[in-house]
Order: sequence, then structure tokens, then C-alpha cells
Amino acid sequence: MTVNLKTERLSGRMEGKTYLEIGADGVAIITINNPPLNLLSVDVMLSLKENTEQALQRDDVKAIVITGSNGKFSGGFDVTAFGKKGKHGKLGFWSIDFVTDILEAARKPLVAAIDGPALGGGLEIALACHARISTSSAVLGLPEIRYGILPGLGGTQRLPRLVGLRKALEMILMSKLVNGNDARGMGLVDAISSVDELVTVACHWAKDILAHKRPWIVSLYRADRLVPLTEAKMMLEHARVKSRKQSPNLKHPLVCIDVIEEGLIRGPRTALWKESEALNELRQSDTCRSLVYFFFARQRTSKVPGITDLGLTPRKVNTFAVVGGGIMGSSITTALILSKYSVILKEMDEKALLTGIERVKVNLQDHVNNGKLEEGKLDKTLSLCKGVLRYEGFSEVDMVIEAVGENISLKQRIFAELESYCPPLCILASSSFKINLNSISERMKLQNRFVGTHFFSQAHSVPILEIVATEKTSPQVIVDLLAIGKKMKKIPVVVHNSTGFAMNRMFFPYSQAAMMLVEHGVDLYQIDQAAEAFGMTTGPFRMIDFVGFEVLTEMKVQFRNNFGERFNESKLTSVMQEANQSGETTKKGFYIYDREAKFTSNPDIIKYVNKARSISSFGVDYELMKLSDEEIVEMIIFPVVNEACRLLEEKVVIKASDLDVASVTGMGFPEYRGGIIFWADTIGPNYICSKLEKWTETFGAFFKPCSHLAERASKRTSLGREEQAKSQL
Repeated sequence: MTVNLKTERLSGRMEGKTYLEIGADGVAIITINNPPLNLLSVDVMLSLKENTEQALQRDDVKAIVITGSNGKFSGGFDVTAFGKKGKHGKLGFWSIDFVTDILEAARKPLVAAIDGPALGGGLEIALACHARISTSSAVLGLPEIRYGILPGLGGTQRLPRLVGLRKALEMILMSKLVNGNDARGMGLVDAISSVDELVTVACHWAKDILAHKRPWIVSLYRADRLVPLTEAKMMLEHARVKSRKQSPNLKHPLVCIDVIEEGLIRGPRTALWKESEALNELRQSDTCRSLVYFFFARQRTSKVPGITDLGLTPRKVNTFAVVGGGIMGSSITTALILSKYSVILKEMDEKALLTGIERVKVNLQDHVNNGKLEEGKLDKTLSLCKGVLRYEGFSEVDMVIEAVGENISLKQRIFAELESYCPPLCILASSSFKINLNSISERMKLQNRFVGTHFFSQAHSVPILEIVATEKTSPQVIVDLLAIGKKMKKIPVVVHNSTGFAMNRMFFPYSQAAMMLVEHGVDLYQIDQAAEAFGMTTGPFRMIDFVGFEVLTEMKVQFRNNFGERFNESKLTSVMQEANQSGETTKKGFYIYDREAKFTSNPDIIKYVNKARSISSFGVDYELMKLSDEEIVEMIIFPVVNEACRLLEEKVVIKASDLDVASVTGMGFPEYRGGIIFWADTIGPNYICSKLEKWTETFGAFFKPCSHLAERASKRTSLGREEQAKSQL
């Protein structure tokens, strides 16, 4: 018979706590219950402590099993809980006084029964138990580095002692998650069980420990998997060098390595205190605030006021059609079949169709080569794509994405044909990045089902999807696209129809400002190096090479026609195109590319720069040539901030945080700075506006602050970011 003591104490309220059950066999089961992910908080930890102490004090309890409700052990600490004050809010209290001195030091065997996520603090509680039983599908990891902190409940000390230093560094510094089977192989868990038998197996394991049939292991003091100190120091130094190279602006990975080393040199107990002190310091850092803010901002992209609050349910979408098998169409097709959607790929002739399907196959092979797709699944995945030359099967598709060239009459004709071949509820989408969507759909009979789906280059790899709503797009279609994006593992950003939409328009000044500086005498490669040192994935010229000069030229026409005097015309790319140097596709651009896409500086670049200067009649500005890297970053990124503010002013985007997410996931802005608007607010709108006004006097309207930015600078208020209280630690 089972006695549920905690039910009585909580008067039936279980959520946000833990509860205790004591079996007739003398095994107490403590269940973490804080749905949906059983996140840890001060309340949950206090309840866990109370129930653990009660079980340890009872004479009828011989062993203890800790598990989670609803098939989830624990997703880790709720980051909003870190700000709690008082004795029991201090992380050192939980790490040492509770996890170490009560859980791990218990005189009764403790076994963790793990299913679903066991992440961060959740895994650290399991590490302090004397054994761990897991399902094969469980997901285990210490992802704290993603949030600018380090494991704070002993993970830096226990994990290396359980799995070895090399694997522990990989899991902690790369936030690598492992499933139950892999965890068993590396010694992180002791046995694998089915879901149905998990708790039963854990109970038997605990009783076997009590009967000395299995070892009683205290993870903190285990030493058999540690390498000699000299070898460990070499591994740690290698990790430091790698971390400095990959993330030169980040402090917390190095702090984490130092804490791990402290435990190897001075002992784990001493290192626990250093771990706790480091965590308390790091959680107050700008990096932590930025990363935690970005975590919440990313979650909020799927919440669209006036759309997702209408109570609409996403319709089932199983079959797609893609019209056009070029680079973009084949990439979109790849992304869809990787998400297990059936796709009909249509082309105009057999040669184009075979080429398109071959592109899809190459994309899939790239996924295999990168370890993202199993070799044995390539053919099965490719079989989800069926090629056609006419509209066979279009009467049964749920959504069509048009991905032909930027030709308005061709697009209008295609959508007229689609309306006659597709069912009335079929969603019709255009992937156009250049032509105004209203022009494409103006002749359609049912414009409410028309929407823009802006995938970036390499749609099967880039994680963002811009969902572009016209004035007539129905909310149901947007809700459907949000669900599709989720299944495709894309981050959806909903925007309103506008030239360049949100992301291209926001970052177009990035390259414009950079080329203007070059034509005034600033070294091109210094600009790229300054941008990358700031944290951008690529500098503006490396980005232009990747996108391609032709795409840039097409966008220039649209921006020139729509934005007039604040468009900065540069002759540099035109000069280079005349010499057939147009980026990676021609193997020559601002950089020279070899067969493996490795790049070096173009030795002829100064020739093209001088020719562009002569055409533009620009002289060398010796003051600009003295710019520091920090000043260069300001001159190429402050105009991006300005354009982002215009997008808010014109309501092209609803939430400023969407621009933060778009800037990071779509344009390579450093995530640890929180996104373009978040970062700008840390700099201060007044400072940014004053700089732009100064440059406007010298260089013209390109730098002129928009009214949204100017207004907030005068009032010294934020640029439009939502209330952030819940994302502050």
C-alpha cells in the first residue's frame, strides 16, 4: 500500500512543489511536479529539501527515488528564480548545504529515475544521487553556458568525475545534450529502463545498493575517471585557447574552466564555493542579461498580438508544392522534406526539373556530411520529393510556395494558374524578396490566403522564417504558418508587407555604410575585422560576397526607388561586377575563394576601390582613415539601429524583440549582445542619435535619425523593447 503524505500537507495542491510517496517496500518516491517542464524554483527546492529530510528521518524509509511528473525529470532552473533574495535564494545554499550535505551525504541510497529532460539544475540534482536510471529517450545536459552562466549546483565538479574531463568539457562548454543511451555509454547513467518500468527499476536499484549488491557511489569524490593532473591541465588550457578563439568577447566559458580546474587542484569541496561565487557574479553580467533576454524574446516571436490571441487552431498541413527548382526553390524543398513534409516540385522543363532535384540531393548530402542526417535516411527523405512538369497533384496540396525568378508578370501568371488548380483552402505563398507582395497578388480572387514566406539563402540551414502578411492575409493563414515554422524548426517572425520586409531592410545600411567608408579611404579589410571582433558572424564585405553581387544589385534598385535621399549609392560593386568579380559564386569578390570556400584578401581590391572613388568623385578623408575599430562599428551599425527604429515607427514589425531575434538568427548579430534593439538600448538612444546627427552634417541624409529614434533620445526612453522584468535575473 502506498501512503501519499504530501497530498495531505498540501491540501491537494501539487503543482510547483514536490510530493512524497512511501511504498510498503520501504522506498520513498519524491516526485518533482511543476508542469510543464518541472522547472526548479525556490519553492520547488524548498519542497524537495523538506521531503528529502522527512524521508531521511523516517524509520520506515530505507531508500529514496527522485523522479519527475508527466514523463519529465526537470528542465532545470527557471531563470526567473535566480533573483530571489534571502538565505534560501542564495545559490551557494542549494549547492552545498542541500545538494551536497543533504542529498549526496544521505545515509540512505538515493537513485534518480530520469525520463524526458534532465537539464541544468535538474541534471545536477541527479548527479548528486548515488545512481541514475534513465530511459533511452531522456535528454541530459548542462546548457548553462547558453545563458551566460555556469552550472551552479555542483555540475562543474561532479560531471568530470562521472564521465571524464574531456567529455565533461564538451558537454558543458558546448551545451551538448545527450540521450539516455549515450549517457549510459559514457557513464553518466547507470542503467536504461523502459518508461513503464523506470521507477520500479530505480526502486530495485536503490534496494540493491542498500543490500550492498551494487556500489554506493558519491560522485563528488569519485576519482577513477580522472586523468593525471598534468594531462588535465593541458586539456583545460586547450579548452581555454579554443574558447578565446571562438568567443573572444565572452568571459564566462573561461570562468567555468577555471572552476573545473580549481576542483582538480584544490579539491571539489573548495571548488563548490568558487562555483557558487562565480555563478552569483556571472548572473549579474551584461552577457547573462542579454542571453536570458534573448531566450525570452525568441519564445515571444510566436506570440502575435491580434493574431495568436484570437483562439484560432492551426489547420493540418501535410503536402506542399514548390514552384521553381532553382537555388532557393530547391533549398526550400530540402527544408520541407527534412521536416517530413511531402513535396511536389514543379519546373518548366525536364532539364530544369532534374537539376532542381539534384540540388535537393546535394543539400541532403551536405546534411549527412555535417552529421545532421543519417546516411541511411537520405534516400527515404529524398523520396518525399516528387518532380512534375505540369500541375499534377496540385488539387490535393495544402500549401504552395512560389520560388521563381523576380519577374512580376511571371509570378502573377503562376498565381492565376494556382488558383485554378489548387483547392480553395490551399495556402498560396511567394518567396519573393524584391517585388511588392501586393503587386503579385492584386489579380487573385482569394487574396486572404496569400502570404509571403521569406526564406534566407540556404533555407534548409538558416533557422529563421519571415512570415510576411499583406493587408488581406487572413489571421488563420498566419496561425497556420506559425505552426509550419515550428515543425520546420524555424524561428518565425511575422512582419507586414514592406520593401525589403524587415531583415533585409534593417541590415541594408550595414553594407551601404561600409562601402561609403571605403570610398572615403577606410581600409576594407579593417572594416570586416572590426565587425567580426564586435561579434558579427561576418563583416559587411564578406556578407556581400556570400549573398552575391546580383542579389545586392536587385535590392539596391528597390531601396533607391523607395527610400530616395537616404539611400547611399556606391559604385564599388558595379565596378567589380564589370570585371566579373561578383562574390563566392565567381570565386572572386572582395575576397578570393578556393575550391573549399577558404578565402583570402583580393590583391586587386585597391584598383577597384580607386576606380569607384574616381567615379563618385570622393576624396580620401584622412580623419576617417584614423577611425578606431569601435568607431567603425558605430558607423556601420548605428544606421542599422536607425532603420530598425523606422520599422517600429512604420509598424512593419509589432514587437521590438522580433527585430532582436531577426538580427541574431538572420543577420549574424551577436546573440550575447541581446539583439540590435536590446544592444542599442544599452548604448543609449541619446548617444546613438547624437552620433547620427553629427554624421548627417558631414555625409548627408543617409545618417539622419528617424523620428522614433529622435523622440526617444529626447525623452531618454528605450527604443521600444517590451517590459523585461520577467527576463531579468
